[in-house]
Amino acid sequence: MTVSFKFGDSRELNSALLELVRTGAKTATCGALRDFQNKGEALPRVGRRDVALDWDGNPALLIETVEVTIRRFCDIPEEFALAEGEGDYDAWRQAHIDFFTRNGGFHPEMDLVCERFRLVETY
Repeated sequence: MTVSFKFGDSRELNSALLELVRTGAKTATCGALRDFQNKGEALPRVGRRDVALDWDGNPALLIETVEVTIRRFCDIPEEFALAEGEGDYDAWRQAHIDFFTRNGGFHPEMDLVCERFRLVETY
């Protein structure tokens, strides 16, 4: 099963995150577990390949999941945050607090689906 999705919640963020994946700086991502549950979406699983879309819905990248864990926001290790490629640990924390606040609410103990992936192909 292949799933398509968009990184981020704006054109600018989507474009920046796609570029981080293309350059190899971003090899991980996370999302609120509640969003998977509320939308009835299947959790990522090791070996699944997903198509990351640009903001206009065009295929941009093919990635393959290599690890999935569920962790509370407050328990995310620095090493995982750095694998997201979005700056140092403090910058990652603040950007994700802002993102989750804009998209359904933030709580330091909220569960996150943490995914590591590898880039398979660019389109």
